[in-house]
Amino acid sequence: MSGFIRITSAAVFSVLFVVLPVRELQAQEPPYKLGMFQEGNRHFVGLVLEDSQVIDLSRASDDAPESLRELIERWDANLAGDLLALATSARQSPPAYALPLETIRILPPLEDPDVLLMAARNYQEHAEEMANVGRTSGTSSVIDENVLVGLPGIWSRDADDQRPNPFLFPKLKSAISAAGYPIILPPGRTNIDYECELVAVIGRNTRRVGVDEALDYVFGYTLMLDVSDREERPDGRYGSDWFMGKSHDTFAPSGPFVVPAEFVGDPQDLDVRYTLNGELMQNANTELMIHTVRDLVSFASQMVTLRPGDMIGTGTPGGVGEGRTPPVYLQDGDQSVCMIEKIGTLSNPVHALE
Repeated sequence: MSGFIRITSAAVFSVLFVVLPVRELQAQEPPYKLGMFQEGNRHFVGLVLEDSQVIDLSRASDDAPESLRELIERWDANLAGDLLALATSARQSPPAYALPLETIRILPPLEDPDVLLMAARNYQEHAEEMANVGRTSGTSSVIDENVLVGLPGIWSRDADDQRPNPFLFPKLKSAISAAGYPIILPPGRTNIDYECELVAVIGRNTRRVGVDEALDYVFGYTLMLDVSDREERPDGRYGSDWFMGKSHDTFAPSGPFVVPAEFVGDPQDLDVRYTLNGELMQNANTELMIHTVRDLVSFASQMVTLRPGDMIGTGTPGGVGEGRTPPVYLQDGDQSVCMIEKIGTLSNPVHALE
């Protein structure tokens, strides 16, 4: 053991008993999740059990990381074992530094990534619904022979690969907010849409990795609502304005927690659901992605060095508000809920900025 967490010998023996093969863990609630929290003026990394109890790591160890990003940077087998042992011990006998989740404030698990990238139209149904409402640029069909050559130096494709090239866009980290924090509708902007997404969290420096190795660089997964301003610029200057569309303040609520990858298993087999005021709007599975998590991590790493705590959104399924007849946009007083199997539930109210 690394000595990071104070645990008893009994806890060590008990964790040896409960370490299950990954295939068995997949069918169960994750042994723990990780997040950032605030109690009074103090921020701390917490280990979350059953989405109800938070173990304050700063009180469990004098050497606790100050942020989840730092924990990810320090991650190794010893630390992973310590945290699993702590979770096991806390279930048997909650320590004094275990806090009920409802008594503390949830913060964004990762509020300062160097890189925050999101995948555009990475589900066929979403690409088609956007094309059906007149947004035909970049649909998911290969539309000319030039696409078949891929992107020289960045993305190569097999001759029989009829998928489009991956498309990632940056979203400013200043848009990140927490679970429970309101999504603020900017004044004068009326076409604000929702996109529930699985987000991969990078675990170590990642540069020019192949598709087959890409998941080895993923620490875990979280949720994000990629809030989108669908109202185009009236001047039409330079085409689609991704900055205006994606990076308003509060347009990236995320969390509430991060689940380590070993507790998730296959990221291409997770149910994704989104409800607005209790009505089911999106209902799909990550198996429907056009480009997998592996693809997107590899693709991004061909251009930028990804570092621990960086985040890659994997696109949203069909069912967004813009694609409906009539369109459904976020309104003052709405309740937004994004849910992904094994990862969690991200809930946010919607407020108009007065």
